[in-house]
Amino acid sequence: MTIKDTAEEWEVRATGTPFTGKKTSVRTDDVVMPGGAVVRRDYQVHPGSVAVLALDDEDRVLVIRQYRHPVRHRLWEIPAGLLDVPGENPLHAAQRELYEEAYAKAEDWRVLTDVFTTPGGCDEAVRVFLARDLSEAGGQRFEVEDEESDMELDRVPVGELVRGILAGELHNNCLVVGVLALVAAREGDGLDALRPAEAPWPARPFEA
Repeated sequence: MTIKDTAEEWEVRATGTPFTGKKTSVRTDDVVMPGGAVVRRDYQVHPGSVAVLALDDEDRVLVIRQYRHPVRHRLWEIPAGLLDVPGENPLHAAQRELYEEAYAKAEDWRVLTDVFTTPGGCDEAVRVFLARDLSEAGGQRFEVEDEESDMELDRVPVGELVRGILAGELHNNCLVVGVLALVAAREGDGLDALRPAEAPWPARPFEA
């Protein structure tokens, strides 16, 4: 049997949007269960995100440290950001985030993995890219604000990140998923066998 997630949509009898925020909203659906009962489900509607595991030639990952108010933690993360424009090409968004958050660019891009972050309560989909052959970006630096104005930037060896993940010291989902997917890819068919950067993404269709 092939283990593969499949798209499916149960009948929705009623829907509403009790809250609309700047970037996300909350939706309430009355969903028909297999036995016929109608159950209310509340969830966050999210535009989707991209994240970048940027790997340098010394086998270090470019990471940032940022305060995240909902969890009251300063987390080590990889560069990431929202898909602000409907239908936006995720590769272009990832390249933008790498420039804005780390003032870096990469010549080699591949899809590392695609995930739903919290499918029980949010429809957010994230595409995690692997970026290699790094160099400093040219031009003017992006002006940061709010939490980003206090970010730290570093490069950490892959092995040290794996140790921190397994020790329960690193918690950001994109960092955890990205680093462990990198290790798994290396132990499998290798990084060059990863999907191309423009691979289809059914969860967030985009224009090439």
